[in-house]
Amino acid sequence: MKIIIAGAGEVGKHLAKMLSQENHDIVVIDPEISRIEEINSSFDILTINGSATSFEILKDVEVKDADLFIAVTHYEETNIVSAILGKRLGAKKAIARIDNMEYLMPIYKDIFENIGIDYLIYPELIAAREIISLIHQAGTTDFYDFTGGMLSLYVVRLDEESPIIGNSLYELDWGGEDSNYRAIAITRDNETIIPRGTDRFRLNDVVYVIANRRDMKGLSRFTGKEEIDVNNIMILGGSRIGKRTAENLEKHFNIKLIEINREKCIELADFLEDTLVINGDGRDIDLLLEEGLKTMDVFIAVTGNSETNILSCQLAKKMGVPKVIAEVENIDYIPLAENIGIDTIINKKLITASRIFRFTTRSEVSAIKCLTGTDAEVLEYVVKKGSRITKAPLKDLDFPKGAIVGGVIRGKQSFIARGDTFIKPHDRVVVFTLPEAKPKVEKFFK
Repeated sequence: MKIIIAGAGEVGKHLAKMLSQENHDIVVIDPEISRIEEINSSFDILTINGSATSFEILKDVEVKDADLFIAVTHYEETNIVSAILGKRLGAKKAIARIDNMEYLMPIYKDIFENIGIDYLIYPELIAAREIISLIHQAGTTDFYDFTGGMLSLYVVRLDEESPIIGNSLYELDWGGEDSNYRAIAITRDNETIIPRGTDRFRLNDVVYVIANRRDMKGLSRFTGKEEIDVNNIMILGGSRIGKRTAENLEKHFNIKLIEINREKCIELADFLEDTLVINGDGRDIDLLLEEGLKTMDVFIAVTGNSETNILSCQLAKKMGVPKVIAEVENIDYIPLAENIGIDTIINKKLITASRIFRFTTRSEVSAIKCLTGTDAEVLEYVVKKGSRITKAPLKDLDFPKGAIVGGVIRGKQSFIARGDTFIKPHDRVVVFTLPEAKPKVEKFFK
């Protein structure tokens, strides 16, 4: 697949890294020579120093042959214009990153499609929605719904309170004939494995579990944590993520938002109707305590500084806040943040990649979740008639060792996959895969 990426910032660089590992033909365009040099020193891909809104440059990179044009510069207008030009000059699909909620309104969808943009992505809004979905998930570090919640992925870290430590999958009967759960992967000491029946859970394991949403309460007894009764939420940072999170939560909870920039505080106070906006430095421990940090049920740190987010969440956890969520954009910091007890990590690069990757697969994929703290992915495939996955029960298919089928959605029913499960055409199949197994997995769904 030929993919052109306009923008070599954090998101563009991360996409280039991830997509180049899958042997796509990648071209990156950026006007900043320093960013181009950084890409050149890190990856073996073609780079162009210039503007993606230039007809000459787009013709030079042969955009007419591109399967996918992705515009993820820092500037919304540049993304929209370059995506339009890329599509009009021959790219099969065009994606643009935006930061304007108005553009996502359904009444304007046809307008963008008519001018040539197939998909708009607003990473900060998606991040805010992920935070909102996690508010009620006690003990869950990550969470994702497939097909409207018919199957869900739960990611839990096992601490001293978890009663399943020391047990094997066989002993818990996870994945057995009547099981409501399937542990599809474990991250342990920065390595992700596909567990077998005899594998035992250990302290600090990060466990990826497929289940029906209705079984969530049953799952909580394995983590040793019950649902949190959420009333009070503190948000540190008036970023776009902080703003959208507060906007969606303020009608249901008591929200305090702390922002260091006074002008931004005034704008937020005008925009948010029921949120208490406080002008102050979130690194000031006395301020956090004075504003009731100890009484909070959830603490969310989404400033533009990963270090501030990590340290403030660590403080909140020490003060007894049941759930803390941190935006960590430096991927190298993610293992550190997880190891010091931060419940959930939000990363815009991974969020963006999750939304874009489904356009890069040759099989029909309706959803992809790029997981924090690992290179692994969870994909929801739509099974085509005659595909290899339908030819035999799962146990007889020689499915790649670095991948596992977690669950199946068939019509209005969903169930956990087992060895004797037959996959049928039109099923939606949730698959966990490590990077090395993904090309082999795709062959089963072509």
